Amino acid sequence: MLGLIDGWLARLGIPGPRPVDRAVDVGLVLAVAVATSVPFIGAAPGEATALGLLLNLATVIPLLWRRRAPFAVMVIVGAAATEVSAYHRPGQNLQYAGLVAIYTVASLGRKRWQRLGVLVAILVTFPPASLLLKHNDLDEFMFTLLLPLAAFLLGSLERTRREHAETLRERAEQLERERVAEAARAAAEERARVARDMDDILAHAVSLMVVQAEAGPVVVRRDPERAEQAFEAIADAGRDAMTQLRRLLGVLKADETQRLPQPTLDELPELVGGTASLEVTGERRPVPPDTEIAVYRIVQEALTNTVKHARAQHVAVRLEWSADELEVSIVDDGQGQQATVAGGHGLVGIRERAAACGGTAEAGPRPGGGFEVRARLPCPEGVR
Repeated sequence: MLGLIDGWLARLGIPGPRPVDRAVDVGLVLAVAVATSVPFIGAAPGEATALGLLLNLATVIPLLWRRRAPFAVMVIVGAAATEVSAYHRPGQNLQYAGLVAIYTVASLGRKRWQRLGVLVAILVTFPPASLLLKHNDLDEFMFTLLLPLAAFLLGSLERTRREHAETLRERAEQLERERVAEAARAAAEERARVARDMDDILAHAVSLMVVQAEAGPVVVRRDPERAEQAFEAIADAGRDAMTQLRRLLGVLKADETQRLPQPTLDELPELVGGTASLEVTGERRPVPPDTEIAVYRIVQEALTNTVKHARAQHVAVRLEWSADELEVSIVDDGQGQQATVAGGHGLVGIRERAAACGGTAEAGPRPGGGFEVRARLPCPEGVR
């Protein structure tokens, strides 16, 4: 049953939780199930029924999917909790599952209107239910109202903490990139200064060689000994110039040994990692190295834009091989209109990468929401 629902949600494009999150949810469901079973233990003969058990289970089991569909789980748990209270065989003094569902929507709800709807539902339904239906006194009323509000507040605080931590992480990454860029700029400026110094040294050495070489034919007939000294001076100047030139090239190419091999299609799964899903259709075949690099960089840039600008919950990367081309698409469910504005140079770079391989690329918001980057790169069979 669990696998069937997971498969159905996956077909709808809703990603599954990480194994550690799944383990936490299973433990949470077991804890809520134990708390929910307390009224059954102390129930009088005939008070606990099979229907009552099913209704109580209906408030607990959906929590297994709280991360994948927070609002839908909240609706299901709320409906089941209402039935439990109405049937009351046995009832629940405290709806633990409902509190967990409220917390989850506040913490993980994807849409602002969903979180606002849950808050409004708490304020609208709990006071009448407490005062008119259950005839609670003031202490009971405050307990009934404040407990779900506290769950919503804790979930909202967790969301704020998580977003703050993400902001700090992005800021740290940005500062690190700026530090590396500043170090590279300083190194480039220093290499430029060294090159200017070397230019003066080499110009002097070459000028000396030219003067000695022009004087050589004259003195070789009149004074062979001086001619020999002139040729030795030319050789010494040449050797000194070569030494200085090697030093200059060593400085200008100091970072050549630090270059990593160019990426290939085999490294795409590692690039995608846990941030997106990767699907490959069709029969893969050899392609030119520049095409492999272009595919890798296009996916890398699209994922970077998604993480930085789109605030997407799910990203799907797809490679589709056909007879004469490779189609690459990166689709997310984020804020497409913001990605269009913020894409900037990244999207221009994607188009340039594709054009350099003889292909095309386009990007923009999707009609149903989200953002899509699509590139078509020619790779006819038999071409390497």
